[in-house]
Amino acid sequence: MENKTWHEKHVSHLSAGQKVADGLAKGMGSWAFIIVQTIIVAVWVAFNIIAYVYRWDPYPFILLNLLFSTQAAYSAPIIMMSQNRQNDRDRFQAAEDFKTNVEAKEEIEELQKAIAHIETNQLSEILKKLNEIQQNK
Repeated sequence: MENKTWHEKHVSHLSAGQKVADGLAKGMGSWAFIIVQTIIVAVWVAFNIIAYVYRWDPYPFILLNLLFSTQAAYSAPIIMMSQNRQNDRDRFQAAEDFKTNVEAKEEIEELQKAIAHIETNQLSEILKKLNEIQQNK
């Protein structure tokens, strides 16, 4: 029997594309991404405002806007794919939890039967001894 956790089982079934999408969604949903993107935007705007000779994207920064639009167009579906996979993970975890609960319930019922059997046997022995004591009086 495998001793993998539900998460390890789920991850082992992911394709390379799904792993990449999850990685991108995780990266885009981080403070590091927001900070780096903010720095890049600040540098972009500063260079295009300060530059005297070559402004590759003068105000109103249409190229920057196009880059943001392209980023949003690609990141939204990738994040949605990752969220859908999160739903799959939740369902998989719920199924694994249910399976574990059913196995535990069956084990507990078996233990209860065994304890009841032991108690019945001990009670029978006690009654026999009491009967013997009664008869010997």
